[in-house]
Amino acid sequence: MPTRVRSYSKINLGLVVGPARADGFHALTTIYQTLHLHDFVTVTARLSAKTTILLTANHRGVPRSEAGNAERNTAWKMVHKLLERLNITAAVEIFIDKRLPVQGGMGAGSANAVAAMLGLERELGVALPGPDRLELAAEVGSDVPLFLLGGTVLGVGRGEEVYPLPDSPGLACVVALPEVGVSTALAFQQLDVRWNARRDESARAGGSVALTSTAPVDKLKELSRALAAVWSTTGVESGPSGIALMDRPGLIPGDLPSGEVSAMQRDVRGDLAENPLLALVRTGIENDFEEVVFSQHPSLRSTKRDLMGSSSGSALYAALSGSGSALFGLYESQADACAAQHRVQQSGTRAILTETLSRRDYWHTMFAE
Repeated sequence: MPTRVRSYSKINLGLVVGPARADGFHALTTIYQTLHLHDFVTVTARLSAKTTILLTANHRGVPRSEAGNAERNTAWKMVHKLLERLNITAAVEIFIDKRLPVQGGMGAGSANAVAAMLGLERELGVALPGPDRLELAAEVGSDVPLFLLGGTVLGVGRGEEVYPLPDSPGLACVVALPEVGVSTALAFQQLDVRWNARRDESARAGGSVALTSTAPVDKLKELSRALAAVWSTTGVESGPSGIALMDRPGLIPGDLPSGEVSAMQRDVRGDLAENPLLALVRTGIENDFEEVVFSQHPSLRSTKRDLMGSSSGSALYAALSGSGSALFGLYESQADACAAQHRVQQSGTRAILTETLSRRDYWHTMFAE
């Protein structure tokens, strides 16, 4: 019996990019948030004398067996690596019902990989321990581990080291999907150019002039402090990459603590304590990619303005997701979200109404029975 899995999407609530590391990756600090929008990934598998993986999709832009490039697909990579780790050979078929934009900054490919992992485990009746799952996910891609937690997630390192943040009630969300294509590699290159220019300016000043407060390293520190301040009032328990939580006997990721806030903390922080996600948003988080992506594609800046609005019903927060080209806005009410969706569509850009997805709902609705 095939296993059908909802492959949910994500947005980035702030993304700070530091300079390139020795290994070529960039130091990142970001807050991931899962959304109800999703693809479907269907997995059929049986034990076999030899491993075969057939990957098909309903979208020509998805790497797949028919096109001869299935090995580039994160779902294919995940299944191949998982079978190797389990020391199992199997005949596997994967079908991706693509409903999310390809390379849109919403983590669709990474989510497909986790959906394929979960589907294969259910089909074969075997599973990796929590820590091994996270390790394997990080091998496949930087965004992949977040989809083994769901909800609101802090990502550091190159984004692959993940920590569950307090679960929050759903917020209305509008996702704008411009037809513009954004090159993540080029965006990183342009951020490097700006970072190097700031560094050279500091060197020319003989060290007497520090980098500006908007420099990546300073912003990494500022965002980390803001997150630490919010985290310290929530009582969320975690270990590196959520390993301590995921590896407890009988505990599934959907049962991760929700971070209840005490009455005293509620008095101090007011309505922010009711929704930790809003507390994070109101720390002033930003997406560094906007600095270079908006200069390449000015129309995306206009779309962000449409999402924000200018009246009393404006967005609580609007930003580019990842390196784009998808953008999103979060709203206090469904009416505000509908108004924003209308503004974006009036400008000729596709806009989808959805809402944020909590960790608990993420896991309780993952399998489409």
